[in-house]
Amino acid sequence: MSVPGVTVLAPVSEAHSQIINAEALEFLAKLHRAFNSTRKTLLQRRILRQQELDRGVLPDFLPQTAHIREDDTWRGAYPAPGLVDRRVEITGPVDRKMVINALNSNAYTYMADFEDSNAPTWENNIDGQLNLRDAIQRTITYTNPGNNKKYSLRADGKIATLIVRPRGWHLDEKHVLIDGEPVSASIFDFALYFFHNAKKSIEIGIGPYFYLPKMESHLEARLWNDIFCVAQDLIGLPRGTIRATVLIETILAAFEMDEIIYELREHSSGLNCGRWDYIFSLIKKFRNNPNFTLPDRSDVTMTVPFMDAYVRLLIKTCHKRGVHAMGGMAAQIPIKNDPKANQIALDKVRADKLREVKAGHDGTWVAHPDLVKIALDVFNENLKTPNQIFVRREDVNVSALDLLNTNVPGNITENGIRSNISVGLTYIESWLRGLGCVPIHNLMEDAATAEISRSQLWQWAHHGSRTSDGKSVTGEYLLKLLDEEVAKLEKQIGPQRFGASKYPLAKRYLANQITGKDYSDFITTLLYDEITSVQNKARL
Repeated sequence: MSVPGVTVLAPVSEAHSQIINAEALEFLAKLHRAFNSTRKTLLQRRILRQQELDRGVLPDFLPQTAHIREDDTWRGAYPAPGLVDRRVEITGPVDRKMVINALNSNAYTYMADFEDSNAPTWENNIDGQLNLRDAIQRTITYTNPGNNKKYSLRADGKIATLIVRPRGWHLDEKHVLIDGEPVSASIFDFALYFFHNAKKSIEIGIGPYFYLPKMESHLEARLWNDIFCVAQDLIGLPRGTIRATVLIETILAAFEMDEIIYELREHSSGLNCGRWDYIFSLIKKFRNNPNFTLPDRSDVTMTVPFMDAYVRLLIKTCHKRGVHAMGGMAAQIPIKNDPKANQIALDKVRADKLREVKAGHDGTWVAHPDLVKIALDVFNENLKTPNQIFVRREDVNVSALDLLNTNVPGNITENGIRSNISVGLTYIESWLRGLGCVPIHNLMEDAATAEISRSQLWQWAHHGSRTSDGKSVTGEYLLKLLDEEVAKLEKQIGPQRFGASKYPLAKRYLANQITGKDYSDFITTLLYDEITSVQNKARL
């Protein structure tokens, strides 16, 4: 069976043909043909906006949408089944074992991630779609080939609500061409999950729910809303069945939170503080402006001025519009064989979650099943209702200058530089091997933290920053430290393992991104061709 104009450039196994079939590809092609030109126009708009920022034009709340912000009468959608209480959400990639463990974790929801914690190989993406289909069908099982341990969904029915995060607008899925051009990765991930699972998800008492990443304007939210409307029409579901939570993880989106909820009104399930990408976005967007140079990553906490302002404005905006204001990620993971260090890490998680619930967040994120109980304990003690949307935060008044206040106490240190190099190098190496979620230095890291690491290095070199002990940060200095960190790593793991790894390739990519000259908007787009498996054209 063939689908006119659709070409699959990767092998489709018998199992994968359950996802990559003619009916699903026809659905995908309809969405691509209707909306990809708008997506490309919006991506071009990002380039023009960056040119304005580089000229020194700072962002502000949009005068042309003031009527939306000032109208107190409109609201987002009422929380959908399974999304009324979201006090703890667990996030992670879409591999089979993770899906089962997350759904069984006692978290209220699970964000299954095709984006920053997933390296988008063809196998990872299509296996992930199969895993989520089996999860929605409630048939998912897994047997560990190493120890024969078996995993299945818990029998008591206490299974987390599934929410899916497709990839961002900037990414293509190069393994599928429609009319000769790569399909949008966002539309690809959304379309396949929605087509195969929307009706069944309603049957089991939830619905087709999504997290939407890395948007930079309300027009990008409008595009998602248009896609949702057409997708629901095509398969005969009422409009408003879909729900989507938007990650506010770019500095520009922070100025358009009301407008983003407004564009998604009947499909909106709130906003989330995507803290790590938000820091990355601030560095990236203002990388050519020396006034926005930040100190070591460890100094950029949630209580520094620009982060605190963003959190307060997000909570106020969401609750004014009747939707959830979700907190951010606790990246700490349990530290085995070191009780003291483990206690310090868990105390940090507790303090972070307490800050969030006291501020007015309706829920929070964790990256590891063992942290679910800690987050639950904090929220259960301080939140006696399913959410706290009724906490209006009318005391909050955040200005544009507050959102841009990067007066952050701290220093640039050699230790901070080496940490950034280590995180960037280790993450890139893992990503090139097909792993998008990696424990590094007792934190669960995804693409966002690698982006912060390499962007800070670029920024410091570009502006000739100085370390706390007076050392000038130059491209040459950073490349010298990169050589030293790589040599240290090779000695640690041995020449045989090092030679078989992706570290030499990771080093070449990282070296090109930290000298203050060349800069790629996203490390994932820079690396993507290394993990594609494009083969001879196979028309379906």
